[in-house]
Amino acid sequence: MPRPRRCRRVCSEPDYIQFFPGGIPCDEMVILTVDEYEVIRLIDLEKLTHEQCAQRMDISRTTVTEICESAREKIADSIVNGKELMIKGGNYRLCKGNASDLCGEKCRAASAAESKRDITETKGEHVMRIAVTYENGNVYQHFGHTEQFKIYDTEEDRIVQEVTADTNGSGHSALAGFLKALNVDTLICGGIGAGAQNALADAGIRLYGGVSGNAEEAVKALLAGNLVFDPDIRCSHHGEGGHGGGNGHRCGGHGKGHRHGGHGEC
Repeated sequence: MPRPRRCRRVCSEPDYIQFFPGGIPCDEMVILTVDEYEVIRLIDLEKLTHEQCAQRMDISRTTVTEICESAREKIADSIVNGKELMIKGGNYRLCKGNASDLCGEKCRAASAAESKRDITETKGEHVMRIAVTYENGNVYQHFGHTEQFKIYDTEEDRIVQEVTADTNGSGHSALAGFLKALNVDTLICGGIGAGAQNALADAGIRLYGGVSGNAEEAVKALLAGNLVFDPDIRCSHHGEGGHGGGNGHRCGGHGKGHRHGGHGEC
């Protein structure tokens, strides 16, 4: 009895699935499976070795070699003999970022996009969505430079879901729109400039600045009505002194603390 084939791990399905020879009527079609496409992408485009490709796809090196030979033969048949090439089917499963230590940029980008869709689509009517500037479990202290937000969905003063969202290099001016697209209504952060505060206000996002320490504890404190924050927070990053030197730069509590006493206006 033949051994069942191992399901091949694929980073993402192809963006383009059909190719035609120009000016030649196509009477025949070559089917390239998605797992064959993935082997060609990893070996011929990303220049991985057969061993590296095998690790990425969670199959044996021998299987990679067999798939590669089959895929190249089909591509050659299409190019040389003027046959339509279609990419579909095969024995595969999508990675969805589960092998992030092995995945390439294409997979990580697809995983991030999927996470963003999940965040955007799951907010219910009675859920408050809180974003926190995030680094290593703590509240990151400069809003404009944050590389990640931790997004917390809360309901009845408890956390019901949390997801990390990468900003993908978005700067000061774009971050408010980034959060609005994720349906965020509340932001906890360290330091933040006046321009970013105005952009958040325009987006209808309530701000609690000047907060430091553990991100999750800050969210819990906000829900309990005892978050200490600075309602007059300012970030002097764009002023004199920068991040170091004589005047210095502090993104955090520049003024006296203020205790949040509920979800109303402070």
